[in-house]
Amino acid sequence: MTSAPPNPLRAYAAVTAAYWAFMLSDGALRMLVLLHFNGLGFTPIQLAWLFLLYELAGIVTNLYAGWLAARFGLAATLYAGLALQIGALTALTQLDPAWSAVASVSFVMAVQGLSGVAKDLAKMSSKSAVKLLAPDGDGTLFRWVAALTGSKNAVKGLGFFLGAVMLGLWGFDAAIWGMAAVLLVILIAVILFLPAGLPAKDKGARFSGWRSPDSRVNRLSLARLFLFGARDVWFVVGVPVYFQLVLSDGTPEGRRWAFFVIGSFLAIWIILYGAVQAAAPRIIGTTGPDIITKAIRWAAFLVPIPLVLAAAAFFAAAPADWLTATLIVGLILFGFVFAINSSVHSFLILAFGDPSRISRDVGFYYMSNAAGRLLGTLLSGLSYQIGGLPLCLATAGIMAALSWLAMRRLRTA
Repeated sequence: MTSAPPNPLRAYAAVTAAYWAFMLSDGALRMLVLLHFNGLGFTPIQLAWLFLLYELAGIVTNLYAGWLAARFGLAATLYAGLALQIGALTALTQLDPAWSAVASVSFVMAVQGLSGVAKDLAKMSSKSAVKLLAPDGDGTLFRWVAALTGSKNAVKGLGFFLGAVMLGLWGFDAAIWGMAAVLLVILIAVILFLPAGLPAKDKGARFSGWRSPDSRVNRLSLARLFLFGARDVWFVVGVPVYFQLVLSDGTPEGRRWAFFVIGSFLAIWIILYGAVQAAAPRIIGTTGPDIITKAIRWAAFLVPIPLVLAAAAFFAAAPADWLTATLIVGLILFGFVFAINSSVHSFLILAFGDPSRISRDVGFYYMSNAAGRLLGTLLSGLSYQIGGLPLCLATAGIMAALSWLAMRRLRTA
């Protein structure tokens, strides 16, 4: 057991800044890969495959990340996440346009897998640090985790926008090299200025299995899996591909305009989602004995939104302006309710977690998060290829319902 840093707020700010830098590059990279390969003619299923190893790597990483943080220290796993992301960006510049589709997909999948490891090391380290840095019993934990999560998503949203803009203005390779250079500067700065006091390595730490001994952690993790599956079913492939179909006229100028609009919409969605996450403590009230009841209620609010949008898409004879407008409004509403759910989940996992094994409980929780994204990513390409936008959105509704059912089980935990 190590003592807290002499200035917990300074340590929290340093961890947050490092996480911001990482998520900016993560959002930009996702948009660059999606739009670049969609422009090369990849099918929705091929696009989904590009991200599958990224999510699978997140599952495996989170399974062991808690033990790694205990064994080598939270600062070390944070540095490792940033360094691996730089390596992934550098590797992606070696992609050769002359390669076959199979070779290109395989290579990008492998690089995305490395990026997935990097992301979940950085996420687990940052969230675990908040639990250890926040003062007890005065509501600071909920406020700090909401601020970290919300600001992270706002920064990631900006990354979506920057990725689309850089692709349109500079091209794929130049954008990748620029991000790698900036992230290297951030890594050096974090190593130099991160305050001492985060838990150091414990050479006696042992891997203790993949499940938490606390049934509340396990049930919340199951709800998290379906919650993020509900988002990524439409977010990863379905809606961006639909919008590109509607907006692009096939000319280079039309494609650039489509890149800009799609990147802007996803960026605004993520930024608003992050702002709502940060404001969640004020929206739902301070934590107390009824926090689980509130969490279940907000999980139920999410279910009808994608189902209504699926019905609208089904009854539309063809892509139309009214459908596009309905999707934009509906998905922003989805983002608001989703953000409240996500923020409450992030608080509950830290509230439930045992300080003596917090990195392992958080790692298990984010393993479920990554599994949900993996499932959502796969179903995004598959459902859109089979049934178009209506099936894609209906699948999101089913996932949201399963998340609500899992949350209801917290009452009996």
